[in-house]
Amino acid sequence: MIKDDYFLKFEDRTPPPPLPYSATRESLWQFLAVLALVIGGWYIWWRWTGSLNPDAMWFAVPLAIAETCAYIGMLLFVFNLWKDDPIRIETPPAVLGDVAPDHPEHDRPISVDVMFATYDEDPELVRLGIQDAKRMTYPHPIDIRIHILDDGRRPEMRRVTEEEGANYISRTTNEGFKAGNLRHAMEETHGDFLVICDADTRPFPTLLEHTLGYFRDPKMAWVQTPQWFYDLPEGEPLPDKLAQKFGEKGEKIGHGVEKVIGPVVVGHDPFVNDPKMFYDIIQRRRNWANASFCCGAGSIHRREAVMEAALRSFGANVEKRTWAVEETVTVSSKEREVSPELMQAIKTEAAATEVLTPYKFHVSEDIYTSIVLHSDRERGWKSKMHPIVESKMLSPQDLLTWTVQRFKYAGGSLDILVHDNPLFRKGLTLPQRLMYATTFYSYLAPLWNVIFLFAPILYLLTGISPVSAYSSEFFLHLIPFLVTLELAMMVGAWGIDGYPAKASYLAFFPLGLKAIWTIMRGEKVTFKVTPKTRQSGNFLALVRPQLSVLVLTLAGAIWAVGALVIGGTDHSPSGVVANILWGLNNCIAMWGIIAAAIWRPAESSGASEEAKTA
Repeated sequence: MIKDDYFLKFEDRTPPPPLPYSATRESLWQFLAVLALVIGGWYIWWRWTGSLNPDAMWFAVPLAIAETCAYIGMLLFVFNLWKDDPIRIETPPAVLGDVAPDHPEHDRPISVDVMFATYDEDPELVRLGIQDAKRMTYPHPIDIRIHILDDGRRPEMRRVTEEEGANYISRTTNEGFKAGNLRHAMEETHGDFLVICDADTRPFPTLLEHTLGYFRDPKMAWVQTPQWFYDLPEGEPLPDKLAQKFGEKGEKIGHGVEKVIGPVVVGHDPFVNDPKMFYDIIQRRRNWANASFCCGAGSIHRREAVMEAALRSFGANVEKRTWAVEETVTVSSKEREVSPELMQAIKTEAAATEVLTPYKFHVSEDIYTSIVLHSDRERGWKSKMHPIVESKMLSPQDLLTWTVQRFKYAGGSLDILVHDNPLFRKGLTLPQRLMYATTFYSYLAPLWNVIFLFAPILYLLTGISPVSAYSSEFFLHLIPFLVTLELAMMVGAWGIDGYPAKASYLAFFPLGLKAIWTIMRGEKVTFKVTPKTRQSGNFLALVRPQLSVLVLTLAGAIWAVGALVIGGTDHSPSGVVANILWGLNNCIAMWGIIAAAIWRPAESSGASEEAKTA
């Protein structure tokens, strides 16, 4: 039995459908986005030329810089979301020749290797994934082989694998972590396509039937499917939650609140794990630029593309090593040329030192490998974000797990930005560069988000203003920008609640700053397996910075209101109101992650019985 079976009660859940395509809505989004950009540009220009407080430039300039940086991020985000494509499922290929026309064995059935990468997860959890993979269907004869890639080298994992009739693969070291695990498995397998699964991935029967059709295009290198966390808490309606605490009066208050702002659910998705914004909006709208990147689990890869990219990268790296050694030899020996025999020895040594790996040995191996494939201009490899959920997996169960995962994403992306910036990588098209720039730029946002969080606190506590005056002219520039921006984003992400993602983006600042500092210091971001079971403990220590924002904003609001009543300060009524509202928005964003630190999942029936027995 699985050690922690709380999620078994979610087995009957079905994933939400993909967001439908609408040409009318897309045109409206593009119109509103352009309008917001024009008004935003007007606002930024005015901020620099007509609104800076000359008596507090130390405050005014950093805030204006932060607003400018955020506007640049907005430009990139609009470019990312600019265009969508209608949903279309390609016809499943019947034989290998349908996806590889030049292959000598074009008449044989397609072969697929389904790979589950595991390290220390519960073998019984992996068993569920194996059983689901065995249920995959296909309209034509197909050779599906399931492999368990166990980097933990556990006898119990081997036993489960053999009981389910799958192939057990392990290795003597953990070099390269997940990327190294996949590389070793590719040496042991021969499928035409690879399905990459994490230990908790549960593939649906339609996964291959709905995705292999994209590979009719011989340049299609990989297809990513949306990741869906099937165990996300559904939460409770606000009236029901308040009724539990305060009885009938609480229920009435809850209904009153919902009449004003609409339905409110408490406890839904406490860690903002629902990835619909990322997959249904951000990733899907990169298809037009051939810039949707691989996200690991739930992706299908053409073996030829992955191996060819590995060989090209291997050859390029060997050449770089050879040039470096040749330069050192010529400088030290003061000879113009190196003898052919020595050059051959240098090349041999460089080839022996370099590691041939299909997936980059990196904490963010999925996006890194995507960049390598996309930049292969000679082959012109393509990618596709498939719109339909084809598997399910477990969400992070606690704030510690969420923190480990998010830090890995941020640190890994920033490491690529610093050491192999895709903006300057040969082979990528301009749209692809901008799409990758959008991703990496977003991880720099904590640098200016921290200014947005503490700017209203500073004004409320001191009365020092970053603008010349909170006048009608100020609001005349600001409010149209905020309104048009909100309208544009609402239409662009129609069908998805965008506020939780925006709040998480803002509340991410301590972890983001830590990742930036780690990379600036030259430290290596190590790979840590995301736990698949809930970690025990008090997680409030992880949200001290967010708590500080909350407390300081509240203290500032009380102080500023008192200052207005008493007088004798530089506070203005319009400035206090504007900054309290600004601070309130920040506090609401911070509260989400603070609540996540104290959230506890519903107790499973099994756990309840154990407690009673004890």
